[in-house]
Order: sequence, then C-alpha cells, then structure tokens
Amino acid sequence: MVILLLVLVYGGTLLVSAYIGKKKENADGYMTAGNKVGFGISAASMTATWIWASSMYASATAGYTYGISGPIHYGLWGALMILFIYPFGKRIRAVAPKAHTLAEVMHARHGRSSQLMLAGSNIVGSVISLTSNFIAGGALVALLSPFSFGQGVLAVAVGVLMYTLWSGFRASVLTDFAQVVAMLGAVAVIIPVVFFAAGGPAMFDQGASNLTPQQSNFFSSDAFLNQGAPYIAAVLAYAIGNQTIAQRLFAVREDLIKKTFVTATVGYGATVIGIGMVGVMALYLGVSPVGGDVNNLIPQMASTYLGPVLLCLFFVMILGALSSTADSDLSALSSIMMADVYGKNIAKKANPKTMLLVGRITMIVATAAALVFASQQMDILDLLVFVGALWGALVFPVIASFYWDKVTNRAFTTSVIVALAVFIPVRFSWLSMDGVTGILFDILSVAGIGIVLGLMVFGFFGLKPAKIVGALAAVASAPFVIGFLHDYTVLTGSLVAYAVSTIICYLMSVRSTQNFDFALIKQRIGDYDPVADDATHTPDDDLDGVTLSARK
Repeated sequence: MVILLLVLVYGGTLLVSAYIGKKKENADGYMTAGNKVGFGISAASMTATWIWASSMYASATAGYTYGISGPIHYGLWGALMILFIYPFGKRIRAVAPKAHTLAEVMHARHGRSSQLMLAGSNIVGSVISLTSNFIAGGALVALLSPFSFGQGVLAVAVGVLMYTLWSGFRASVLTDFAQVVAMLGAVAVIIPVVFFAAGGPAMFDQGASNLTPQQSNFFSSDAFLNQGAPYIAAVLAYAIGNQTIAQRLFAVREDLIKKTFVTATVGYGATVIGIGMVGVMALYLGVSPVGGDVNNLIPQMASTYLGPVLLCLFFVMILGALSSTADSDLSALSSIMMADVYGKNIAKKANPKTMLLVGRITMIVATAAALVFASQQMDILDLLVFVGALWGALVFPVIASFYWDKVTNRAFTTSVIVALAVFIPVRFSWLSMDGVTGILFDILSVAGIGIVLGLMVFGFFGLKPAKIVGALAAVASAPFVIGFLHDYTVLTGSLVAYAVSTIICYLMSVRSTQNFDFALIKQRIGDYDPVADDATHTPDDDLDGVTLSARK
C-alpha cells in the first residue's frame, strides 16, 4: 500500500510536470515562471511551501513539549510572519520587478560580497530545510510500513527530484496547488477523527496528571521563552532571508502580493495549529515517542487511532506537505546557483542553456547532500529555530538596503559577519554567561527586542511609529529581561544576532556620503532569456485563467 501511494503521489506529480514541460525550456520561467503567476496558484503555493512536513512535526513536538500553548506559539507567529512579508514584498518588487533572487538584488544594490553572503546563507538554509523534510518522510515511511527510515528517505528524495528536475519552479508552483488542497482536506478530516478516537473531551480530564504545571498553563512562561519568543524572531528572519519565499514573491503578479500573502496567512495558521494538537493529545494520553524520537509522534498517533482509509489519507497529507517544500528548496537552490553563482559571478554573459544545466545539476547534488545529512536524524524543531536565528543577522541589513540609500556594501558585509561571530558562540553556549558577560548579552537582547518589534511595525506603518514601538518595547522589557534572559540561549542568540547586525550596519551607514539611486536596480536586473520568453509562450500556458509561465 505504501509503494502504491508513493507511486500515485509522485507519479501523478511527474505527469503534471511533464504536461507543462517544454522541449525548449526557458531560464526565466525555470526560476520565477515569468513574474506573472495569478492569485489562486500563488496563494496555494505560498501556503503549501510554508506548511511543510517539518512544520507539522515541529508543531506537534511543541504541543508535546510545552502543552496546548506550544502549537499556538508555533502556528500563530508563523502565520503572522507570512502577513509581515507583504509590505516589505511590495517594496522589493517595486525596486526589482524582474529579479529572480534576493541575493541578485543585493548584487545590484551593493556588489559581490553582500550578494554571496545572502546566497550562501540561503544555500545552507535550503539544504537544512531539504534535509528536515527528508527526515520527516523517512520517519513517516518507517512507522507506517515495513520499510526502513533510510529507504523512506530515498523514496521521497527520488520522487521529489523526478518531477521538479525538468520544469523547476513552474513544476513546483503548479503541483503545490494540488498538494495544498489534499493537505487542507486531510487536516479537516483527520484531526477530529483522532480526537474522538483517543477519547474526546474526557481525555483532558483523565490525562491532566501527565502534565507539569507549566504544560497545563496556557500562558506558560516556559513555552513563551523557549518556543514562542525565539520563533517570533526566527520566522521574521525566514520571511526576509528565505529564497523559497522570495521566489514566490518575484513570481506572483505584483498587484496580487497582498491578497496572496493574507490568504496564505489564514491557511497556514489554521492547518499548523490544528496538526500541532496531535502532540497535545499525545501529551495528555501519556504517549512515549517510538525510539524516544519526537519526530515519530504524528505518524505514531495516526497509526494508533486511524483506520486503513484515513491512514492512507494521512500518508498523502504528510507526503504532500514535505514534497511541496522540498521541491521549493530544490527550485530555490537551483535559482541561486543559476542567477547568483553562474549568472553574476562566473559568466561574462550568461547563456540561458548553460543556466538550465547548472540548475538541474544543482538539484541533483543538493538532493544527494540532503540524503547524507538526513541519515543523522536530527531534531527538526532545533533545525528550524537554528536556521531562523542564523538568518536574523541578515534581516536589518537586507531591509535597510531596500529603503535607505546610505547603506553601503562594507556596512552590510561587516554587520552580518560580526553578528554571526557573536551569535554562534552564544547559541552553542561556548561563552560563560556568569557575571558581567551575561548582563552584557541581556542588554543586547533588550536592543534586539526593540529591533524585532520595530521592524514589524515599520513594514506596515513606517519609520516614526517603528521607532516609537521599538523604543517602548526595549524600555518596557529591560527590567524583566536583564539578569536572567541569558539562561535561554536560543532566544538570546537570536536577539543578539538582530542587535549586533543592526547597530553595526546603522553606525557604519549613518555617516556615509553615498546616496544610492534605487532606479539603478531595475536597469541592472532583467530577463536572461527574453527572446525565448516571448517565443515559447502561448495561451495554453494559462491554467484556469491564470498565466503560469512567462510574460507576454
């Protein structure tokens, strides 16, 4: 049955990919589908990309670890971060309407070092994301079939690679639509069935003794400081630094950005909070994860409480969730290597055919690398928070580069390098936090709190309200933060990354004599394959009235 489901899911998506494939593929279409994807497809793709198997597993882990507030912290903040993308996204598209990657825009704005720094961080992030999705697939197959974890990882990896390899982003964005429909439908059916099969409302009375006081408290400080607060900072960094999101931002029609991301916000929040409640139920039931691995919680609960038909539906749901993000990671990695490495740093004049070859080779190499890393079976939640915190060092320099004409290449590069140099030893507890050192990092964390909240406000309301909110947040949090926050290394590391990069970037830029003309970005970024773009597109490229491929 598992083999049949794998063949149906990946065989079906391969047929869809083959149907939209072109004998003469287009480099720009391969990376961004021509910047003209319509609302239905783009909203579904954004939702499917953000709802990955890892987010489902991590939400359940949060519920199992922190109680009922865990999935809400995970899902609510993640959903709001999708919402925060669109005001920045509108500015980014206005400045660079034909861009393929954020790093490509940094090349036009600053130069090579800033571009490669952002591209490099995205390569690391996307490989880790790909790895975590393969881990989720391996755990799913291992628990629901006689196959091993390694065999499951291999089956998922080959399946995703097959249908993404030929048409790139176009295949990813189109198959996302079918995958998100399957996911949302499955969640709506599966969660209530598991709830009532596990005992219904009586489960909460009978299993209350399995919870610690913090786990039973909806306003748990433990949940907020270990899960909620780090994730607020981490997901904002994901929103700004992640190429899978940027790729959809550059692909959707410019007038549909707000509509797309608001819709994805609702879809993501409802789905991920709902699936996270499986972890809460496991906590109340006193379930111990198989092998002590919390990644097994969701498939373990499903195999215990679902019948054969719903178990198949559950399998398809998780497979669709991990595939929709894995193919996005492959597309993101291929775009980075095509546009940022080959297009801007190797070729004097980029050849579209060579770009396509580079993109496809990248997908194969990335899949092989993720297979190797997945064999380590690392904790998915830790991976997600680590990558998000790592990207925190980039958030202010990237945002400022789209609004402030004084930000220089040297300020961007120096601020990010120093922030990473501080973040890594803090995150991995290489520094003693006793005495003055701990207080110093607490003060930096206070600055980080003000910066995170200020940036959120800035996107919607502008600079003056952002300064007011940021200052008030820092002042209000200082008495509660200084003296103890350094004990929470995940949160401290993330906030310190924000603070250090922002302070250094600002101080190095404020006295700059540079006055960058943002109109230059439009002149420096365009199509790589404009002739093929016009020649290969026909009305048949439309799906349900939405142009999927390149501009006319």
